[in-house]
Amino acid sequence: MEEEELLKKRLRELAQKSYRNNQYTFTGFLSPADMACFYELERELSFVPHRVWGGSGLCERVMVRFGGEQELGYEEEFPIACIQVSPLAAKFADELSHRDFLGALMNLGIERSTLGDILLVENVGYVFALESMADFIMENLGKVRHTSVMCRRAEQVPDFADTDSQELKIQVASGRIDAVLSKVYKLSRSAALELLRQRKVLLNGRLCESGSTLLAGGDRVSVRGYGRFDYLGEQGVSRKGKTNAIVRYYGKR
Repeated sequence: MEEEELLKKRLRELAQKSYRNNQYTFTGFLSPADMACFYELERELSFVPHRVWGGSGLCERVMVRFGGEQELGYEEEFPIACIQVSPLAAKFADELSHRDFLGALMNLGIERSTLGDILLVENVGYVFALESMADFIMENLGKVRHTSVMCRRAEQVPDFADTDSQELKIQVASGRIDAVLSKVYKLSRSAALELLRQRKVLLNGRLCESGSTLLAGGDRVSVRGYGRFDYLGEQGVSRKGKTNAIVRYYGKR
């Protein structure tokens, strides 16, 4: 696809610029699908160190930084700001969703690549954005849906680990990714395999197309159009020979 080739060209240019000029270079925020393109190039770009970060360990939209402290002799942080967006009058506020926050930001004419994840805690949005966009957002974002809001830099990025998530105990024939997908999203096995064939499944940020891939404790699975979950590991075998496992699911089911 043309978009993928343009992205790969940009990634190569940033890696080469970092190596050639002895400086850090950064992508904009990349989607999980964009990151799958990056991982296809990872070996080719191994001549320069890289790090991936989105502002929080739970962020799916992330930036890639080319360059490393050992090679360059100094450290440069990711240019990511976290903006807290709160209703002015919580008592009268709408129940706001991720889509509401994103829509309000897009209405400001902001390019998607300048915005990372938007994480919600008790109707308050935490927006990860490029540092260069932070002041513009805080000055211009006054309403989300029908709710008036105030913006400020978050003094501390909250721990989102237990936010909008739930642990699920499941029983599967094995820890194969197709079996786990089927159980978590209440799909038939063939429907789970179709998601893999359609290149909609990412395992730890990398494209996964094989249903026989075995999950290990700590693996993160993202499925386009469905959400994401962490596979926390197995907890023995049931009397009927099924594998007992636990996943942490993010979002609403």
